[in-house]
Amino acid sequence: MPRKRPVPNETGSEALKHLKIDDTSSDSDPSDTEPTEHVTDAFLDTICRNSLDFDFEEQCSVSLSTTNIYACLVCGKYFQGRGQQTHAYFHSINDEHHVFINLKTLHVYVLPDNYEVMDKSLNDIKDVIQPTYSTRDVMRIDDIIGHRHDLMGRPYTVGCVGLNRVKRTSYINVIIQTLAHIRPIRNFLLTLSNLDEQPPLVRKLSMVVRRMWHARRFKAHISPHECVQEIVVLSKGQFGLDEEADPFELLVWMLNTLHGMVRKKKTSVVYETVRGEMQVAMQKVQDVSQDDMVEDVEATISTMPFLALSLELPPTPLFTHPSTDDEDERANIPQVALGTLLQRYDGTTTVETNGLVQQYTVTNLPAYIVCHVKRFTKHNMSEKNLTVVNFPVRNVPFGDLLHVHGSTSVTYDLVVNVCHVGHQGKSAVDGAVLTEFEESPFFAYVQQGENSWFRVHDLRVEPVMPQMLFLSDSYIQVWQRN
Repeated sequence: MPRKRPVPNETGSEALKHLKIDDTSSDSDPSDTEPTEHVTDAFLDTICRNSLDFDFEEQCSVSLSTTNIYACLVCGKYFQGRGQQTHAYFHSINDEHHVFINLKTLHVYVLPDNYEVMDKSLNDIKDVIQPTYSTRDVMRIDDIIGHRHDLMGRPYTVGCVGLNRVKRTSYINVIIQTLAHIRPIRNFLLTLSNLDEQPPLVRKLSMVVRRMWHARRFKAHISPHECVQEIVVLSKGQFGLDEEADPFELLVWMLNTLHGMVRKKKTSVVYETVRGEMQVAMQKVQDVSQDDMVEDVEATISTMPFLALSLELPPTPLFTHPSTDDEDERANIPQVALGTLLQRYDGTTTVETNGLVQQYTVTNLPAYIVCHVKRFTKHNMSEKNLTVVNFPVRNVPFGDLLHVHGSTSVTYDLVVNVCHVGHQGKSAVDGAVLTEFEESPFFAYVQQGENSWFRVHDLRVEPVMPQMLFLSDSYIQVWQRN
């Protein structure tokens, strides 16, 4: 039986004081015409919060338009406009769903009568659509981390929320998780003002990060669909949906792109956080015979910035002892310490490439160090080096290991460890059915709180012990200066 619309107790002109009428499809409400009183309880009991999902693109489900979009708070569908002859208007009549919210202004209206509803019980919905954080909230955000439950009773951890995978985009999900756990970049995205005036990539990435750190979510997961689509479009196909790409290349591209979009006076929070400096000494190798005189060639020294330190793994042994046990097969895999790989940048180790002898000396350590373990020997990620990298999780003396002048006592803690699972980067057989790990080969370990770690693999989030981190094939590591 259709429900009757609520009618204020007053009649005639007195009742109109409680209603805000607007028969246009726009939502521009001048402040001088706002009424002093509004209907506060009209149809609010028909709102179904379990049906609401605001992670997807703001697009009308009928006309596919992206302007002036309203969400039905009963079924969760998006419609354009609210005036007569609009899709939201017809939906309210045909389906008897009467409560709509404008996704830009967050004003709530009852259709088809077209009056605004003001009620404090709607604040949780508005906060889920557009989470906002003050400077004080950001300063306390790491102290309030804890377990929460969504409307369905499913647990989740604030800041460590699973991301829905769009086709084969696990490499994008791990980079979003990485950026969301680099504190200066995260804090910048949380407190960024005037989102509508920001570039699309900055705006959409900011919304994903804000929803990840929101403590009162309706659902225990997030769909980064809009952010992923913007990355695909802005990169002009370099990063796509149908095939896993290199997450390190995406990370470097994201850092440079974000820097270009938010920089002020040739600097930005991105470069101030992750960019360091090193000196590179290069000397040409001369091919001389025994009878020729050897002439000294002066080395050219230049200073260059870096966003990451690439770590060369030792080559995989050609011959190993055969074994049938998985545990014995794991024992045959070579291991190397992180400190050994960092010797490449200590100023004493020389590297010969393309007829040049090069020597790298780190002169300035950034607040966050990104390390890239070069596991794949080919550009298409078809051959993988399975060498295990051993490393402590806390108090790694990067200053001592790299012999950085004036920073010998500086230590770093691991905050993100992106790993690759499987023996190779891509499926070797075209058209073959991919396994779960071939379909989604990248996942991330992220630190929450003082010493709590979580393994985030797309939608799956599970706590792990810190001792388990080095058992996986590390690919990208982010270290935070103490």
